[in-house]
Amino acid sequence: MRYSDFTRRIGGKGANAWIIHERAIAAKRAGEPVIMLTIGDPDFDTPVAIRNAAHAALEAGDTHYPPIRGTPALRTALAAKLSQRYGRPVAPETLIVMPGAQNALFASALCLVGTGDEVVLLEPTYATYEATFRAGGATLVTVPLRPEHGFQPDLAEIAQAITPRTRAIVINSPHNPSGAVLPAATVRAIGDLAKAHDLWLISDEVYADQCFDVPFTSAGSLADIADRTVVVSSFSKSHAMTGWRIGWVQGPTALVDHLYTLSLAMMYGVPGFIQAAALAALGEDAAVADMREELRRRRDLVLHHLGGQNRVKVVKPDAGMFVMLDVRGTGLEPLPFAERLLEEERVSILPADSFGPSAAGHLRMALAVPAEELGEACRRIVRFAGSLP
Repeated sequence: MRYSDFTRRIGGKGANAWIIHERAIAAKRAGEPVIMLTIGDPDFDTPVAIRNAAHAALEAGDTHYPPIRGTPALRTALAAKLSQRYGRPVAPETLIVMPGAQNALFASALCLVGTGDEVVLLEPTYATYEATFRAGGATLVTVPLRPEHGFQPDLAEIAQAITPRTRAIVINSPHNPSGAVLPAATVRAIGDLAKAHDLWLISDEVYADQCFDVPFTSAGSLADIADRTVVVSSFSKSHAMTGWRIGWVQGPTALVDHLYTLSLAMMYGVPGFIQAAALAALGEDAAVADMREELRRRRDLVLHHLGGQNRVKVVKPDAGMFVMLDVRGTGLEPLPFAERLLEEERVSILPADSFGPSAAGHLRMALAVPAEELGEACRRIVRFAGSLP
C-alpha cells in the first residue's frame, strides 16, 4: 500500500541517530553492564514537591479535559518567569502549554513554514530538527557551527544563507549537542537579520536553566522583534521532568491562536494534573540550581579524565548536559568508534555527525549518570582509545 509523502519528509539521517542507543538498550536488558550516555534523560528524580502536586491534583479529580491553552494559573506563572528572564513584560495570552518542547517546536513549525519556504538552521542541529521543519514541506538551509570556532556562528554566513524564499531562522542556545551559548551580541545580531528580512526567529531554549560559565540571553529579550520571535522551552531538563511531557511556546498571540486550533486537532491540551505539577515546578528554583551544579561537577569530572588525552579530545561545554568528544585523532569515524566502544567496553555514546556535517569526527556524551559511573565510563573510553592501532 502507498503512504503519504509526509512519511518521507519525517525520515532522514536524523532519524537514524539512535541506532547505537537502541543497541545499548537491548544489551542492557540482556544483563550487560552498559553505561548509557546516549540521551539527555537526567538520572535525577523529579523533585518531591512536583510529584506531590500531581498526586494532589489527581486525588482532587483533575482528570477531565484540560484548558487547551494551559491553565490560567500556569500561564500566569510562566509569564511572570519569562518577564524576569526577558527583562520585559510578558502577557499570559502570548503563551500556550504543549506536550513537551519537541511537540511545541513541531507544532510551531507547521504553523510558521510550509511548502516552498526555506528555514535557516545552524548545524550541527538536534537530530529531530530535520523532520520537524521538513514535515510541512519546508527546505532546510544550514549554516555551519565549526568546532574550531567553539561552535559559534559566523553572522556573515547566516546573512548569505538568506534568500527571497527564507521564512525563518532557527537558533538553539544553549546548544545541543555542543553546549555552546550564544553571546548577547550574537542573539541581537541574528534578531536584526530577522527584522531586516521580515523573517520569523524561532529559539529553542530548553537548556536555558543549565548555563555554567556564561550568562544566557533569550531571544525573547529582543522587545523590538517580539512580533516575530517564537520561544520554545520545557520543564524536561531543568526540572528532571522528561517523562512528564510538558513544555510551552511563547510568541505572538496570533500564533498562539493557530497553535490552539492545531492542538484541538491533535492533542487537546496537556492533562491538568501534569499542569499542576508544572505550576509547582516554577517554585523549585533551589532544586533547579542543585541539578545544574551537579551537572557542572560531572562536566568537570569528564574534563579531568579526558582533558589530557591526545587521541580523544574533549570540547568544554558552557551549558547543558552533554560533552562533545573529538575522536578524529583515533582514525575511526564516529559510528564505528561508537559501535566498537559499545561492543568492547559497554559504553554507549551518540555519533554526533548525525546532527550535521560540522560535527564530523565527534561524539556526544550525556552527563546523565552518577559521577562514579561517569568516571568509569571515561576510564573505559581512555582504555578503548589506547587500544587502537
